[in-house]
Amino acid sequence: MSDERRGYLYGIGAYVLWGFFPIYFKHLQPASPLEILAHRVIWSVVFVSLLLSIIRNWGFVRRLVRSPRLLGGLALAAVLIAFNWGAYIYGVNSDRVVETALGYFITPLVLVLLGVTVQRERVYLLQWVAVGVGAVAVVVLTIDYGHLPYIALILAGSFGTYSLVKKRLSVPPAQGLFVESSVLAIPALGYLTWLMAAGRAEFGHVSATHTVLMIFSGLATALPLLLFASAANRVPMVGIGILQYIAPILQLAVGLLIYHEPMPPARLAGFALVWVALIIFTIDALRRRPGKGETAADPTAATVEPAATLPPR
Repeated sequence: MSDERRGYLYGIGAYVLWGFFPIYFKHLQPASPLEILAHRVIWSVVFVSLLLSIIRNWGFVRRLVRSPRLLGGLALAAVLIAFNWGAYIYGVNSDRVVETALGYFITPLVLVLLGVTVQRERVYLLQWVAVGVGAVAVVVLTIDYGHLPYIALILAGSFGTYSLVKKRLSVPPAQGLFVESSVLAIPALGYLTWLMAAGRAEFGHVSATHTVLMIFSGLATALPLLLFASAANRVPMVGIGILQYIAPILQLAVGLLIYHEPMPPARLAGFALVWVALIIFTIDALRRRPGKGETAADPTAATVEPAATLPPR
C-alpha cells in the first residue's frame, strides 16, 4: 500500500471517529457537560503522558516550558479549545446534534474570514461568494430557530480562532494537546474536587460502563487527532479538505436518523445554502490545488483554503 493511500485511511478513520462522537458523549449522561469536560481534560493529560513516555518524546515539552511565548500561546489555545469542547458536549447532550454539525460545516467559512481579517491573506472571488452564501444561511437558520444558532457559531468561532493561534505557534499535535490539557487540568481538578465534596459527582456512581467511558474520553480525544496528524503528512491538502466534510455529514446523520431531531423545511433550506457554499469552496480549492505530493503539513493551520481544518471535538 502506498504512503498516500495509508494517509487516506488514517484521515477517514479520524473523521469517522469524530462523526460518531455524539453517540459517545450521549452515553456519558447523566453527568453534566462541565463534569464531562473536566474528565475529558484530565484523562487527556493521562493518556498523552503515557503516549509521550512510550515514544520517549518529552524533549519538545521541556523546550515549551522554557518559552514564555509558546506557553502563553498554548494557554490561550487551551481556553479556546475548552470553549469548543464544552459547547460541543452541551450541544450533544441538549439534543442539538444537528446544530453541532452545522458548526463544523461553517467552520471553513470562519477560517476564510480570519484569514483575510487577521492574517491579511488574499481571498478569491469564489471564496467571497461562498462566505456570502454562508452568511445568508445563518440568517435563514436564525429565522427558523427563532434565535441565532449560537452553539454552531461558538463551535465555528472557537475552533477557527484556535486554528489561527495554532498556526502561529506550529506545535506538534500530541505535545500541543498535552500542554493545553495540562493548562486546563488545574481548574478541572478543582471543579471535580468540589463536585465530589458536594456529593454531586456522577463519576463512579452510575455504572462500571459509565466510569470506563468517562476514563476513555481522553483516548477518544487524542486518538483521532493523532490519526489526522498521520494523514496530514501523507495526503494532499485538497484531499484533506474533502475528507473534512465526513465528520459533520455523519454527525448530521446521527442527529436525524438515530436521535430523530427535527429538520423542518426552513432549517433544511438553511443547511442547503451551507452545502452550496461548501461546494463553491471545494470547487475553488480544486482549481487551486497544490502540486503533486504537497501535503497538509500543519494539521491545525488556519488558511483561506478549507483544506487544513481539524475539528477538535
